[in-house]
Amino acid sequence: MTAWVLPDHIADVLPSEARHIEELRRRCLDTARVFGYELVIPPLIEHIESLLSGTGSLLDLQTFKMVDQLSGRTLGLRVDTTPQVARIDAHLLNRAGVTRLCYCGPTLHTRAPGPYATREPLQLGAEIYGHAGLEADLEILQLALQCVQASGIDNFHVDLSDARILPALLNGQGLTAQQHEAIAKALTLKDLSAMRELGSALSPELGLALSELVHLYGGLEVLDRAELAFKAWPEVLSALSQLRWLAFHVGHTVSIDLADLRGAAYYSGPRFSVFVPEASDALVRGGRYDEVGALFGRKRPAAGFSLDIKAMVSLIARPAPQAAIRAPWGEDAGLRQTITQLRAQGHTVVCMLPGHDSEVDEFHCDRQLVLLEGQWTLQPLDSH
Repeated sequence: MTAWVLPDHIADVLPSEARHIEELRRRCLDTARVFGYELVIPPLIEHIESLLSGTGSLLDLQTFKMVDQLSGRTLGLRVDTTPQVARIDAHLLNRAGVTRLCYCGPTLHTRAPGPYATREPLQLGAEIYGHAGLEADLEILQLALQCVQASGIDNFHVDLSDARILPALLNGQGLTAQQHEAIAKALTLKDLSAMRELGSALSPELGLALSELVHLYGGLEVLDRAELAFKAWPEVLSALSQLRWLAFHVGHTVSIDLADLRGAAYYSGPRFSVFVPEASDALVRGGRYDEVGALFGRKRPAAGFSLDIKAMVSLIARPAPQAAIRAPWGEDAGLRQTITQLRAQGHTVVCMLPGHDSEVDEFHCDRQLVLLEGQWTLQPLDSH
């Protein structure tokens, strides 16, 4: 194998795609900024205990680990930036009131989520800390949708769910870890026959409720059906009421999927996913995760979302090459001054070095600098 072959599911990003990624990153971060979110840049590598705070075993398996040569402690390359932002909120900022933070940076996974997916997503997200009310959940959902719209994607739909429903149903039942895992798997796969078999070992009321949960997805009428199915569980009814409030106020048509358990393990309340027809998995995932800061000794109400800029870019038509000006290389003072002035005005000026033509994919030179009557003048390129 040649030395320059990259690992599986790791790829270089070439000029035109890199510019597209960077422009989308800026649009999303600018969208977060106008909502009042402050940018933070956590490190790519941390002590493993901090990286995996409350994230469950899945992120542990996805994390590359190594030994720090300075301290001898185990380090990890981040898979998810949310625990890092929770650490920043808890220990570095340590504010008493509401804190709004956003971020964008690379993450690294030991395994790709799909056959054509990258193991190096460019994760962008936003988090709001310090407010336990649904107003924070609504704000973070609206910000996520505006980031999607800022990319030019308008053919998307939103699913709402809640991480409290299944724990509320299973609370106090004395189930084994294996039973919990099997029930969660049946829900994820929407496998009604498997759920009925699992429910046969439970009380009739719980078995019926779990079987009903498998196919509680669709429009807002799902909430009506769920209220009837779960009337014996007040905590579930409270969660359904909150989902109804969010659906009413979000300003976009939503669907309900109460059996959706995908995504990070730290969610503790209302959740949302944004899907597009071209992708098999959610483009955006987010929701409430009030427990994420517990390991850092400062458990604060928190809600947020994240998305992969690279995945989003793959769904968007690549923009036309940026217009540019072609200029000759020369020592003439007037030429150098004109080029400097054009660049200061925001124009892209590509100098043709002696003996070379321009070989750029990212720019389209539609004008050129020519010397006319002693003055360097802009003219359409195709006129010469």
